[in-house]
Amino acid sequence: MSGIGLAVIGCGKIGRIRAVIAREYSGIDWLGLCDIHEPTAKQLAVDTNADFVTTDIAELLAQPQVTAVIVATDEREHVDPIMQSVAYGFPLFIEKPLATDPVESAAVLAAIEEKAIDAVVGYTQRFRRRFLTVKQRLRDGQIGDVTSVVTRALMNRMVVEATLSKADDRTNLTPMVVSGTHGLDMSMWLMEGKSPVEVYARSIDKVLGEWDTFDATFGLFTMDDGTLFSMNISWALPVVWPGAVYGLEIGIVGTQGVIDIEDTHRDVIVASEIPQPAGYRSRGFEAPADRHVDFVGSYPPGDLSAGLLWGPMREETATWFSRLNRGIATPHATAAEGHRNLLLTMAMDLSARRGEPVGLPIDPGELKQ
Repeated sequence: MSGIGLAVIGCGKIGRIRAVIAREYSGIDWLGLCDIHEPTAKQLAVDTNADFVTTDIAELLAQPQVTAVIVATDEREHVDPIMQSVAYGFPLFIEKPLATDPVESAAVLAAIEEKAIDAVVGYTQRFRRRFLTVKQRLRDGQIGDVTSVVTRALMNRMVVEATLSKADDRTNLTPMVVSGTHGLDMSMWLMEGKSPVEVYARSIDKVLGEWDTFDATFGLFTMDDGTLFSMNISWALPVVWPGAVYGLEIGIVGTQGVIDIEDTHRDVIVASEIPQPAGYRSRGFEAPADRHVDFVGSYPPGDLSAGLLWGPMREETATWFSRLNRGIATPHATAAEGHRNLLLTMAMDLSARRGEPVGLPIDPGELKQ
């Protein structure tokens, strides 16, 4: 069994986490890094004892040691590194989304499928133990046939301001496309085998309209077997909200039972006169206010202890390495599921703009109108 030669493209917050985990993994024989911001790339190279560092994607991918790629660039900069990697035939781990443009996303998926690339998309919450357990209970039929699902996500708007402050073009940077996609992916994964045929949604922008986005979007999907799926997100909560990023609640009703999931992180709370760390940091962004109350464990990737990250992102990353090395089946989202999620979130936004239901599936070109 040969080791992995890993190329990490994008050395920001998430790329850094993945690279640090990679360096700890015994199956990684070689680590190369790339970021357009040279100081960021070089600092991560020092911190991980990387074997190669550059600001040029093509130069990194041309290294003979590369056998797999992680794409962790800004959301709007995924297409080029993905397509360059596909040309080499490398297995891919892509932070969501494949693209922020639906037509480009379709083209990326087509390229991946044409070359039969093993590509997965970063939906980290699939690796939380509670969701894996619920998934198995549903597989085992323990509540019968699912008839309705209600999903609610609440988010501190610090993430919104950090994300949008560095975006010149904010098209499609909406609560559903950027963040609600995680709750939608989880719900669709738990409803495996059901396909949506219609969505009706509404949005409001009283707080975040100045950032060219919505405060909240509420939507109702009808599935092909009549199952109802309600997907709601608000990412306009005050920056002092104790949740580091977001809390998620999912209620699943079946013909013979119910599963109620509370993933709001309110079981461990810190309240202190000392400001708590910002749950989300982005290059060049400073939190506009201190938080003195914190829901411990509410940062989606996991939590730091003794300098190491523990939690679902470690599980997700290490499991992908095992998938590469040993060919094991894993819960990762596929590229097709990532593309589907983008289209569904954008269909919600389209319905909200039109004020009427939107039929599904939908052509990516219609979402650009």
